[in-house]
Amino acid sequence: MVSTAYRRIDYREIESADAQAVIGLLTKGFPARSHVYWTHAIGVLSGRALPLGFPRYGYVMTADDKIVGVILLIFSASADGGIPRCNLSSWYVEPEFRVYASLMVRKALANKGVVYTNISAAPHTHRTIAAQGFSRFADGVLLVVGSLSPAARGVTIREIAESEKTREPHSELLADHARAGCVSITCDVDGESHPFIFLPRRIPRTFVSCAQLIYCANIADFVRFAGNLACFLFRRGLPAFILDANGPIDGLHGVYFAGRYPKYFRGPEMPRLGDLTYTEFALFGP
Repeated sequence: MVSTAYRRIDYREIESADAQAVIGLLTKGFPARSHVYWTHAIGVLSGRALPLGFPRYGYVMTADDKIVGVILLIFSASADGGIPRCNLSSWYVEPEFRVYASLMVRKALANKGVVYTNISAAPHTHRTIAAQGFSRFADGVLLVVGSLSPAARGVTIREIAESEKTREPHSELLADHARAGCVSITCDVDGESHPFIFLPRRIPRTFVSCAQLIYCANIADFVRFAGNLACFLFRRGLPAFILDANGPIDGLHGVYFAGRYPKYFRGPEMPRLGDLTYTEFALFGP
């Protein structure tokens, strides 16, 4: 029950001055994540470019001006120039105020012109997410051994530095994610440049390192260059790939795990597989 000492519940955008209170709540709500992790996350959000008219951090719930709940949001322009997107990164509400949590979430999801994603939903929240209007766009993950795929001929792989900017359409996207700690590369062949972004991480509950696919222009590009990408990333200690999928993919050698790490969306357009740009994984780290 909510204490009668609190008489006014309100919701507002997170401001820079709220940083320490927000970090404290998120650390409390997600004990597997450290205070350092959330401090880094808020720092990333504070310094990134933002589509005009959207919150920089998300929203807080207040009780008589005391912050008692938070929902962290990452707004971005679509990498393909389409509808704006918002990744619901994390949310937490103090137990005695959870009766009001749905109102905070409703405020966060109010813009009907945005595609909202939830890519890290805990299993016990799946029914709640469905009740909020979310649908799955990725049912599982595919673990791929790229070295079993043949390398395409005539391909040059180039890593993009975090400070590098060119006139190519994907230049800023690659540089942004290189700054966030991802591996941003292009496969250049026949006068065309094919962009890829990978996040170095470990396969959950193992000590095996892998490269999680964060971006490619088309899954067919990943299939085409899997052998080349495997050779390049193996030298960086990344012998395997993980990517979102809805089943096995022709041309890739690996194992599909149905129901593992499903990803959800709500809005006017279903996200395509192979694009997790400007999400919590890409910007904050695994």
